[in-house]
Amino acid sequence: MIVVYGIKENLNPIKAKLSNVIHGCMRSVLGMPEDKRAHRFVPLEKEDFYYPGGRTDAYTVIEINMMAGRKPETQRTLIKSLFQKLESQLSLAPADVEITIKEQAPYQWGFRGITGDEANDLKYKVNV
Repeated sequence: MIVVYGIKENLNPIKAKLSNVIHGCMRSVLGMPEDKRAHRFVPLEKEDFYYPGGRTDAYTVIEINMMAGRKPETQRTLIKSLFQKLESQLSLAPADVEITIKEQAPYQWGFRGITGDEANDLKYKVNV
């Protein structure tokens, strides 16, 4: 699951394209299937979104929650791919984007009535 935060006036107009860019990177780097998109957008009022100096109102936070297992190199590649694609396709400057990957053990994921360590029919690999 991916959660994206930003100031609503800047985030709302680009949500669909931003979702496409993120999912494209998830597919190309992690091998996620086309139908495995789980994105949540949290558009905030400017007064509810504090961010570091040197950023603009386009500042966007992307939190990627996933089952543990991806190699550090794979995670780095995902982050760098996101920075590159967000800049080239949405003109989001790397300084205005923060990306975090939060990993949880498969037994800490619950979906379709089972835990992630019980799933044996995933259409993608976790250990890449």
